[in-house]
Amino acid sequence: MDLDFDVVDLDPVDHPDEGDTAPDFTRPLVNDEFWEDESLSSLCADSDRVVLVFHAMDGAFPATYIWNEIRDRAWHEQATVVGVSISTPYEHKQLLEEREIEGDYRLFSDPANGVAQQYGIDMDLDGMAGIEEPRPSVFVLDSDRTVEYAWVAEEWPDFPDYDDVEAQL
Repeated sequence: MDLDFDVVDLDPVDHPDEGDTAPDFTRPLVNDEFWEDESLSSLCADSDRVVLVFHAMDGAFPATYIWNEIRDRAWHEQATVVGVSISTPYEHKQLLEEREIEGDYRLFSDPANGVAQQYGIDMDLDGMAGIEEPRPSVFVLDSDRTVEYAWVAEEWPDFPDYDDVEAQL
């Protein structure tokens, strides 16, 4: 298959794993109407299960693919599902509208990529000096932020095993 991009192997990272407590953070959380600062711990306290999806910046094909798949599988019916990327709240509102997932999913805006740094999953963007984004990752958390499931990409681009994530929900 002739791809328009190179598949890149990523170095191993030290990220939260199953049984660890996921780092807490507060960032603007975008929904279908507005955004406001929200903490991960408050989302977890309000839900039995939270799926935290780190994804490429909005508009990049990996973000489109992953949110289309999550939408089609209706994960929101089984858990609180939130995304995290370096995109701004304005860009997130557009992604929610374009993917037709407004009202079911919310997205944290983290332009400085500090949350990914906390999770040990930050990576440089190839060909963009000084810009980094989170490595594609999925964490399933319980109400105490304990990691029940962790998947972190080992190459770019890469996508989670959606069936494995669903088995945790």
